[in-house]
Amino acid sequence: MSANSFDARSTLRVGDESYEIFKLDKVEGSARLPYSLKVLLENLLRTEDGANITADHIRAIGSWDSQAQPSQEIQFTPARVIMQDFTGVPCVVDLATMREAVKELGGDADKVNPLSPAELVIDHSVIADKFGTADAFGQNVELEYGRNKERYQFLRWGQTAFDDFKVVPPGTGIVHQVNIEKLARTVMVRNGQAYPDTLVGTDSHTTMVNGLGVLGWGVGGIEAEAAMLGQPVSMLIPRVVGFKLTGELPAGTTATDLVLTITEMLRKHGVVGKFVEFYGEGVAATSLANRATIGNMSPEFGSTAAIFPIDDETLKYLRLTGRDEQQVALVEAYAKEQGLWLDPAAEPDFSEKLELDLSTVVPSIAGPKRPQDRIVLANASQQFAQDVRNYVMDDEEAGKESFPASDAPAFSNGVPSKPTTVTAPDGSTYEIDHGAVTVAAITSCTNTSNPYVMVAAALVAKKAVEKGLTRKPWVKTTLAPGSKVVTDYFDKAGLTPYLDKVGFNLVGYGCTTCIGNSGPLPEEVSKAVNDADLAVTSVLSGNRNFEGRINPDVKMNYLASPPLVVAYAIAGSMKVDITKDALGADQDGNPVYLKDIWPSEAEVNDVVANSIGEDMFNKSYQDVFAGDAQWQALSIPTGNTFEWDPQSTYVRKPPYFEGMTMETTPVSDIEGARVLAKLGDSVTTDHISPAGAIKADTPAGKYLTEHGVERRDFNSYGSRRGNHEVMIRGTFANIRLRNQIAPGTEGGFTRDFTKEDGPVSFIYDASQNYQAAGTPLAILAGKEYGSGSSRDWAAKGTALLGVKAVIAESYERIHRSNLIGMGVLPLQFPEGQTAENLGLTGEESFSFTGVTELNEGRTPSTVKVTTDTGVEFDAVVRIDTPGEADYYRNGGIMQYVLRSLIRK
Repeated sequence: MSANSFDARSTLRVGDESYEIFKLDKVEGSARLPYSLKVLLENLLRTEDGANITADHIRAIGSWDSQAQPSQEIQFTPARVIMQDFTGVPCVVDLATMREAVKELGGDADKVNPLSPAELVIDHSVIADKFGTADAFGQNVELEYGRNKERYQFLRWGQTAFDDFKVVPPGTGIVHQVNIEKLARTVMVRNGQAYPDTLVGTDSHTTMVNGLGVLGWGVGGIEAEAAMLGQPVSMLIPRVVGFKLTGELPAGTTATDLVLTITEMLRKHGVVGKFVEFYGEGVAATSLANRATIGNMSPEFGSTAAIFPIDDETLKYLRLTGRDEQQVALVEAYAKEQGLWLDPAAEPDFSEKLELDLSTVVPSIAGPKRPQDRIVLANASQQFAQDVRNYVMDDEEAGKESFPASDAPAFSNGVPSKPTTVTAPDGSTYEIDHGAVTVAAITSCTNTSNPYVMVAAALVAKKAVEKGLTRKPWVKTTLAPGSKVVTDYFDKAGLTPYLDKVGFNLVGYGCTTCIGNSGPLPEEVSKAVNDADLAVTSVLSGNRNFEGRINPDVKMNYLASPPLVVAYAIAGSMKVDITKDALGADQDGNPVYLKDIWPSEAEVNDVVANSIGEDMFNKSYQDVFAGDAQWQALSIPTGNTFEWDPQSTYVRKPPYFEGMTMETTPVSDIEGARVLAKLGDSVTTDHISPAGAIKADTPAGKYLTEHGVERRDFNSYGSRRGNHEVMIRGTFANIRLRNQIAPGTEGGFTRDFTKEDGPVSFIYDASQNYQAAGTPLAILAGKEYGSGSSRDWAAKGTALLGVKAVIAESYERIHRSNLIGMGVLPLQFPEGQTAENLGLTGEESFSFTGVTELNEGRTPSTVKVTTDTGVEFDAVVRIDTPGEADYYRNGGIMQYVLRSLIRK
């Protein structure tokens, strides 16, 4: 029950129903607040308990100074938690382990239960092994169940063992699309109260739901577990960046072009740790699908959330997707009553402002390795010609004007060239070169929720087929829609056969290429690429294109709209200027250009209007948690604690609570630490966290081999997130990681200073030797350390490798928080200082003193760092809130929650 200090409790009547609400206008200053802060304000009004959430916290939001730097901590209580299976499985593993730990410490195991609705969508496990055939989908599903049976049995057990925990089975759709099409409430109703739907999710792209007016963002699985168990999310009241939209998108541009433009603008402006909120007349002209596409890319902007207020477009979408009329009426009445309804003319109080005239957006792609590196489509081939030099020459060569004849790379029209012949299984041959598009994937939540770009892609395929064009033989083409509704409207519009003819057969409903589940390239293509060391490319309609992420054979990755993905599959190379060059020839030998197969806006709108209806959503989501016969046939254990299978290589009991007592161990200074990795700028959680394929000659591959797993059954790191033994071995093992302690290496290597002369070693093997010697470990890093997905295993793996502290120039919000959640101390170099200008090589021994001040209930602003080589500096302690300090004192967030549960 709320303390209701502001007398905000009231009643809202909608039709025949009455709901308890907490009125925002009872708090002075609320009217001028941005939408997102109004949602936070309501959250505090409703959950005010006089202790963790007080009247002063509520006043702090009401009197928010838009220009001040964040300093006021608040406790945000999300209405629900959403997970995908890669990050969700470890959450459920940890909950199952906590039940046993509670029991061992004399508590009631049933207390470990989600206290708010928790929903998990299995969408990250399907791999596009098979493609380009009518039965690709069926074959991939069979392979998925074969590989993941243990995990799926475990999740089915969780669905029965935990209250308020539901699982959306495989083959349904991508978590974020299922969220906006089915799970999101926009206004939540629970225990007679109506309040804004809010959430945290274990995928950074949880922000897609921001397009529906729902405030939520990605957190590490560690934080999600705490939220499920009733722990509020500790946060500082953020700065809010107002992004004004005016005008309308011009013909020929897509939502993808818009979102890449916004990504570039916001990355340049700097929005890490901030909320972004869209306002202005252009918002009303932005379809819900486009809003969702923009919200989805919030992690690529760097913002915590990127939200749109509620308006008629929101209601229209809720009706289209089958929400009942009472719910739609409640959303409208609640939003208008609480001042959450969009006023296109309003100018709320924002911390900073940007503006974009939508009419200035032009067709674009982004790459070859970061989503914010937008390239105007007309300049794409020219930019590729420059960028490819970074992948086919070493750094020294790239800067040379001329080369000795024996060393000179071959060029064609000024572009590095290495034509390589490939022999197909049918005996035919073709030639590939640097820049060959080897993966063309319509994939990922960013675009597959958007019917306008999906229909545009299908119409490009139709027009191409009618002209006699198809994909080039070396291109792996895949279609992985976000929900079954997509294939329903393709079928109704008669467009599926055309996509099939160009090679874009359905491969699965899930997040495939964007997370590294692109599957292998055809054997002959892979061999040619590796034998000739070709810099080949992927083009995907996703949101992530970091190095080493998409496919181990592919060096350069480009984000593009679905229709451009189809066009590049037909062109077959990034060397082709698809705005000017012919993509191919028609049946009569005439050149066919992009403009010849690009659909008009009217054509796209006509198909969308005539092919998509409420009935499709009702059919697809009729019984969304039931699953197919294969899912229902899975045998599962019973009981409130899980029966761990000691032979399992997928699901194992982790060691987090071993030896734990009810009393905390005092925090200690860190003495004699060695550096496990010295890293540069923009090291992402993709570089840190295990992801993608598992190679046989790595520590993880060797572990699986030793446990009787055949190489063909290794599966991906993501699918084995429930096995800490695999995941530790894959931490810092990305094939593109460059550890400066081991120059000349790429991948999971370091130097092991437990041995004479510090030989190069696998990071995992060195870690084991350091831990056996009782030596604590540290990481040195540059700017934006841990940017990218909200991957709990980036922090879990770091902790389990024995890392006690990280010193970086700056952090991404989620990863910094997750490090604390695993008991790792995040430190920051003093302003203007770096490892380089301090003369640190990574070969030193480090000591960190002053950490023990935490034992006195205070968080030190700095700690003294000294090395055995005489370097000294004061590192900034990045424990930013009192709540985070509590987690660190307890050894981690899970230990804190567990102790709290037992004491209740």
